[in-house]
Amino acid sequence: MTIAIERGLVDVSVRSPNKALKRFALSITVLNILGHLWLGFEQSWITPFVALAAAYGTELAAETMQASANRRTCRYLGTPGTFISFLLSAHVTGLAVGMLLFAAEQLWVIAFGASLAIASKWLFRVWVPVKDGFENRHFLNPSNFGITIVLLLFPTVGIAPPYMFAENTSGSLDWLLPLAVISTGSLLNVKLTKRITLIGAWLLGFVAQAVLRSLLNGTPLAIGLLPMTGFAFILFTFYMITDPKTTPDGPPGQVMFAASVATVYGLLMQFHVVFGLFFALTIVSAGRGLFLFLRHNPPTDMPAKSFQEPLGREAWGKVRVDQKMDLLFEVSGTPKGGYTGS
Repeated sequence: MTIAIERGLVDVSVRSPNKALKRFALSITVLNILGHLWLGFEQSWITPFVALAAAYGTELAAETMQASANRRTCRYLGTPGTFISFLLSAHVTGLAVGMLLFAAEQLWVIAFGASLAIASKWLFRVWVPVKDGFENRHFLNPSNFGITIVLLLFPTVGIAPPYMFAENTSGSLDWLLPLAVISTGSLLNVKLTKRITLIGAWLLGFVAQAVLRSLLNGTPLAIGLLPMTGFAFILFTFYMITDPKTTPDGPPGQVMFAASVATVYGLLMQFHVVFGLFFALTIVSAGRGLFLFLRHNPPTDMPAKSFQEPLGREAWGKVRVDQKMDLLFEVSGTPKGGYTGS
C-alpha cells in the first residue's frame, strides 16, 4: 500500500517515549544490578549482556530492514537520546529474558530467546481498535513469548529458581524487598499503564482457580495458592501480564483477559503442565490476536474512518481513508513524495 504525503491533510503529533517504559527500563536495570551483585542471581554475570546484545541487534536490524523497504529514515537515527529511546523496549525485553531463564552455560539459548522475543514484535501484528480509530500493534508479550518458546524447545532450560531473588537477604529485608516491588508496580500500573483492574482480576482469578482445583482434587488450598508467595509471581503480576501494548485498554476487556489467563493456567495445572504462568499468557495472547485479526483485519472494509498507525515510540500519524483507500499521511522528517507502508 502506498501512502502519499500531502501537507496539511493529516494531523501528526510527536510525543516523547512512554513514561511507563522509561520507568520499567530503569526498574528492571536496577533489579538486575542488585541481583547479580547482592541478591544472589544464579545466572552468570555475562548473561544479561548476551541477552541485551541479542535484543538490541535484532531490534536495530529489523528497523533498518523495514526503513529500507519503506524508503524512510531509521527511527533510531538522530540524537543520542533518540537512539536510547528507540532501544528502551528491547532493553526491557532482553533483561527480562536473561533474568527469568536459567540455561546454565548455554548462553546461545539466552541470545536465541531474546532475539526471538524482539522478532515477535515485528512478525505478529494486528489492527487494534483505539479511541481515535485503529492502531497496528503486536499482540504477543515479547519476553513471555521468547521464554515460552525456549522452554518448549530446550528441555534442559528452566525458569530461574525463585529463591535467587532473596538468597542473600534475611530478616526484615525478606519482607521489604517484595513490598517495594509491589508498591512500585502498583504505582506504575495505576498512574501510567492503567492496568490495575487487570491486576485485580488476575489475582482474583488465580485464587478462584486454586479453590476450584482444591475442591476437585481434594488437595489443600495452600498448595494452589503457594505460587503467589514467590518473587517470580510478583514480577509476572505487576510487570509482565500488564504489558499495555498486548492487553486490552478498557476495564471489561482487562477483566476478561486476566480471567482467561487464570483459567488456562488452572487447566494447565490440572493436566500437570509445568511453567503454566508463561504458557497461559502466551496462549491467551495468541487467542486474542487471532480474534482481533478475524474481527478487524484488514481494516479496509471500513472506509472514511480514522486510523492511527504508530511509527514507533516517538511519532504517531493519523490517517484518513477515503472510499478509494488512498492514504494521506504526513510524518515529521519523512521525505515528501511517498512512503510505502508495510
